[in-house]
Amino acid sequence: MSTGVRRRMGVEERRQQLIGVALELFSRRSPDEVSIDEIASAAGISRPLVYHYFPGKLSLYEAALKRASDDLADRFIEPREGPLGARLLRVMGRYFDFVDDHGPGFAALMRGGPAVGSSTTNALVDSVRQAAYEQIVSHLGVSDPPARLELVVRSWVSLAESTALLWLDGRRVPREELEIQLVHDFAALAAISAAYDAARAALMRRALKGEPADGPFTDLVTRLIALAS
Repeated sequence: MSTGVRRRMGVEERRQQLIGVALELFSRRSPDEVSIDEIASAAGISRPLVYHYFPGKLSLYEAALKRASDDLADRFIEPREGPLGARLLRVMGRYFDFVDDHGPGFAALMRGGPAVGSSTTNALVDSVRQAAYEQIVSHLGVSDPPARLELVVRSWVSLAESTALLWLDGRRVPREELEIQLVHDFAALAAISAAYDAARAALMRRALKGEPADGPFTDLVTRLIALAS
C-alpha cells in the first residue's frame, strides 16, 4: 500500500494557500469569529507555521481582503459593447454573485472587521469604490466627468453597496429583482440629474441610444408611464 507524500510548498505558494483558506472561512463566518487555529487546521499546518508566513491575524486578514477587493473590483469590468442597460445588468449579476458567495467576508470588507480603523482596510474599500466609479464613467464615454455627474455615479455605487449589505440580512428580496432595480436606480438618478442640465441631458441621450425595447431602461420607462397613468 502506497502512502501519499505531502508536497513542500514555497513561501509565496504557502502564503497564497493561507489567504485562500482564510477567504473560504471568511465567506461562511465573520472574520471576527475565525481563529488562527481554524485557519491552520484547514490549511493542514500548525499554528506556529501560520505565524511564520503572517505576523498575526490582522496581516492575514488584510491580505485576504486585498484578494477579495481585487476580485470585487474586477466584477465591474465589462466590454463597452451593446446597450448600456444590458451592460449594467451583467455587472450587477457578477456583483451579487460575489456578495452571495462571500456574504460575511463582503460585509467585513465594507463594514470593517478585526481591522477596523486600519488604513490598509480603508484603502482597500476605497479602491473597490473607485474602480466601480471609473468603470461606470467609462461606459458613459466621459473622460473628465463634471461634478454633478460624478455625484450621480458615486451615489449609485454607494446605493449598490448598501443594497447588497441589506440584502444579506435575510435575503428577503430575490436578488434578480434587486439587480434590475439597481439598474433602474442608475437610470433614474441619471435622468433626474439630466433634467436640470442640457449637457448632461445630451450625454444621457448618447449613452441610452440604441436601448432595445426589451431592455431594463425601456422597462423602467414603461413602468413609470403606467404608474403616472
